[in-house]
Amino acid sequence: MNRVLFPHQQDALQKLREALLCGSRRIMMQAPTGFGKTILGCAIVSGALAKGKRVLFCVPAIELIDQTVKRFAEEGIYDVGVIQATHEMTDWNQPIQVASIATLMRRNIPKADIVIIDEAHRWFKFYGKTDEGGIRTGWFVHEDWVNIPFIGLSATPWTKGLGNWYDSLIIASTVRELIDAGFLSDFRVFAPSHPDLSNVRTKRVEDGVDYREGDLSKVMNTKVLVADVVQTWKAHAKGRPTLCFAVDRAHARSLQEYFEAEGVKAGYVDAYTPKEERRELAQQFANGDVEVICNVGVLTTGVDWDVRCIILARPTKSEILFVQMIGRGLRTAPGKDACLILDHSDSHLRLGFVTDIHHEELNDGTKGSVQDIPPPLPKECPKCHFLKSPGTVICPNCGHKPEGQKASGTVHVDGELVEFEARDKPKAGKNIEPTINEKMKWYQQFLWFEKEKKYKEGWASRQYRNKFGAWPENRLVENLKTPLTPSPEVCNYVKSRQIAWAAVQKKLKRYG
Repeated sequence: MNRVLFPHQQDALQKLREALLCGSRRIMMQAPTGFGKTILGCAIVSGALAKGKRVLFCVPAIELIDQTVKRFAEEGIYDVGVIQATHEMTDWNQPIQVASIATLMRRNIPKADIVIIDEAHRWFKFYGKTDEGGIRTGWFVHEDWVNIPFIGLSATPWTKGLGNWYDSLIIASTVRELIDAGFLSDFRVFAPSHPDLSNVRTKRVEDGVDYREGDLSKVMNTKVLVADVVQTWKAHAKGRPTLCFAVDRAHARSLQEYFEAEGVKAGYVDAYTPKEERRELAQQFANGDVEVICNVGVLTTGVDWDVRCIILARPTKSEILFVQMIGRGLRTAPGKDACLILDHSDSHLRLGFVTDIHHEELNDGTKGSVQDIPPPLPKECPKCHFLKSPGTVICPNCGHKPEGQKASGTVHVDGELVEFEARDKPKAGKNIEPTINEKMKWYQQFLWFEKEKKYKEGWASRQYRNKFGAWPENRLVENLKTPLTPSPEVCNYVKSRQIAWAAVQKKLKRYG
């Protein structure tokens, strides 16, 4: 492999090795957009090649095939064959096979010593299914593959039921951690409009429910809302390379046509856009010949373009879709201060910020858990309409302090942007109360010390009490039994406690 891994990638690789040594054979690696999941995959592949192993790297979308092959080549990995229709790189003799799931499920699966599944939140019955009698069948449980390691890679592994098929979850990093470390761009969110979705029906999706596109299109594809999207962009985001997420093909076309009518060079992409046309459009976007690309869901994964504005014209209740859309704008780029997000969908008011969405365990689809606690949502200042962090009394924008009960609901002022402020963004000079998810991570890292150092049972809970002033809730102890490799912060904390304890013991010994 040509490049040296960043510390957060090295740490993820080490956690993966530890999980394999502990006997895990179905491992989900959660890492945000911009973490370098494909680079991590390259490191795994490179290590397997060095040991004479065969690797099967699976992707759920055709556009990810050539992208993965290209990334492998950039890292000096050339022993690659492709399993995708009649692809020109078809070569079953190569030790590395990059496979399209759609093609793989119709052919004999080649032997492999390790399987890597990209965008692993996308679940196919081909992987596994359970019949009414509780009998499980599929690739994941086939007798020929049961002892072969399967490694899933995803920024959003929150599909219901994944916990039935993967036996461990490694959280390599979070969006906030990567922003703070400079590996992701920060963001600013504005709420220019608030569509009425009260009569829009819902349907089941991989992580819960979402709006029906047919009903949603009738609400969003109106002259007033389409015009609002375009005029807001012209007033506040012109000059920023932009991805616009629409509800359906008709809506995306309406947006593109209105942008063009207003003198803005706009492109269009949907699932049926030919590969060559997509490549040409990507080049035009990179050159600045196209300023805005209106798309219908196809640019939610595998896009590493220089995007400096995201338009959410597609309301959603799905955290997976929401985080994937926002993630397209969080990659860093020279001269990029922050990604501007124009939310015409009220999705932030429903779901919170991407930095607030955390899940510490995989969902088994049968019961609620700690991960189902919804994040706190932003609140609007009744005076200036700035959306402030939950729990913030005095508005950071205008200094207004509401009297009596806090204002609720959302008020829209025509022509005025309403800015959201990320809840867990660090504030200079202020002590921020850790979130429940941050406390859970501390507990799991204390648990690592308890197991690794063979401390008495309950040591982790006592350290948690020392740190946070209260015992961990029973549900934490019950649900979070998987230790996490401690961060430098946790290591330093434990070391400081040990030093303090040693000092006390020394004094006691001295004074009897």
